[in-house]
This record gives sequence, structure tokens and C-alpha cells, in this order.
Amino acid sequence: MFGLMKKRSHLIGVDLGSDCLKLAQLANGSEEAVLMAGQYVNRPTDITAGTARWQRWAVEVMSKATANGNFKGKEVVAALPANEVFIDHIRWPKKFDGKIEDAIFAKIKQKLPFEPIQKNTLIKYIATEQDNVMVLATERTAIDHHLAIYERAGLTIKSIGVWPVALATCYAYFFGRRKTDLDAVVMLLDIQPECTNMVICRHKHPLYACSVPLGARQFKEEPQVGRLVMELTANRRQFLSIYKNTQIERLIFLSGLAVEPDVYRMIARQLEVQAQMGDCMAATEVTDPDDFGLDRRNGKVSWALAFGLSLS
Repeated sequence: MFGLMKKRSHLIGVDLGSDCLKLAQLANGSEEAVLMAGQYVNRPTDITAGTARWQRWAVEVMSKATANGNFKGKEVVAALPANEVFIDHIRWPKKFDGKIEDAIFAKIKQKLPFEPIQKNTLIKYIATEQDNVMVLATERTAIDHHLAIYERAGLTIKSIGVWPVALATCYAYFFGRRKTDLDAVVMLLDIQPECTNMVICRHKHPLYACSVPLGARQFKEEPQVGRLVMELTANRRQFLSIYKNTQIERLIFLSGLAVEPDVYRMIARQLEVQAQMGDCMAATEVTDPDDFGLDRRNGKVSWALAFGLSLS
């Protein structure tokens, strides 16, 4: 491929979930993004996510993947799994003494799913629109566990990414290139095997996010799809109550071919929103698909988060 060496490569995006591990490194092409390197490995069924064995498995997979010569460098952008991140949406504190983090913690501490001790809570906040704030919080011990994995794998963490930002970045880069997309508010769905991650954003700026513990493995039964739609409808209603006079223009399924089209059609029909499939893998140029073991036509893998992390 002519001029490949002149393309600017991004950092390695790492999507370490409970069910699988995905690594992706993109480069800027003249017309489209180029996938320089990618790796996808399912978690062995005899290994339980979150255990010491799971951590050793993740270290081994990342060490081997980044040593094969396709990935450039050892710097990565990673994100905690969605089920380890608490998300809330609050009004911007009008008055506060000291740090803004103190005021935010005071607003969310009663809702936290873990012990609400401020020194053990890592908070990131994103100022959005109409004086609203998206708050993401996790236990520092969870961060420490993930940092240890990357350190033992011989990788350098450039930053801990935020999954709603990474998904919005993926959408904006691949599917939000028209001038009219800059102001459009869209709903993004990334359906994983065990959960569905939703982001409502204005181009690359997330406004609202949530993770629903229902995924593709449960969608073999139609009632489960209905349950997901109920959860998404409730969150859409909350979004509309927070952001006055804002309308969601369309729905984009960022999980691409990872989910059967009939499931997508059922969700879009019940939500009554104009929808499209957003297959970011199909929107990239792959340097050597056989070398990566990737089948762009039949791949049942959602690459949205890994791609978004690499681009961020």
C-alpha cells in the first residue's frame, strides 16, 4: 500500500471485557482509517472473569499480541468494562467550596454501588449541555487491578479512556462526517454478548450514557429484546427530561455484524426511531486480513470500543 509509512498511527486501543479481549491500532489514511493491527481472543470457558486466572490470561494474550510485530509501539489507551463504571447525570453544582470533585461526590455518594468513601473513589466528569454533567466513578482498586495487568504485559498506559467518549468518537469518525451530523443528536447502541451500552451524543460529544445488563446471548428469546427496549425507553425518557427541547434524530447500531439484523430491526421498530447499522470494521481498510485472522464479512465481533479508544 503506497505511502503507508507516512500515515500517522494511533495508540493501541484495548477493550478488555469479561467475555473477550480486543486490541486494535488504527492509522489515518487519505480516504479512510487503516487497521494496522488487530487481535480478538475469546475468554476460555473454564476461566472466570475478574479472577487471578483471568488476569494472567489477559496478560498472556496482550503480551503475545503486541510482540508479533504488527502493533507499533507499546502505548495503549484502555477503558474499564462498563459493568465496573458507575454513571450518573446531575446538574452542575451552583455553589461549592474547594474542589468540584468534592461537590460531585456529595451528590452521588448515596447512589454508588460500592462503599462511598471518597479517597477510594475515582471520579471523572464531563460537562455536557444545559448545565448538565455526566459523572463516571469507579473504585480505585478496580483501576489498580487493570493497571497491574498492563504493567505485567509490558505495556504503557497512555490514558484510561471512558467508554461513552470512545463510542462517540468511533461514531463521529466513521459515520458522522456530513456537515449535518455535527449538530445531530443520535443514539448509539453497542450490543455486547452480556450487556448493551447506550450513548446519546451530539457528534463526538456524549450527553448521556448507560449500560443495560442484557446482551446478544439473551436475545435468542424475543421477550428479552422487549426487556431491553423497555430499559432503553426509560433511559431515553430520562434523557429527554434532562435535555429540554432536544430530539434524538436516529439510532446507530455500532455493534455491526455482531448481532443478527432481525434483532436490530425489532429494536428499531419498537423504539420507533430511524436506524442504521454502523459497522466500523467494514468502514476501515485492513492491511492484511488473513494475518489478523479477521473476516470482515462474517465477523461476529463489535470493534467499536477498541477502535474508538485507538482514535481517542
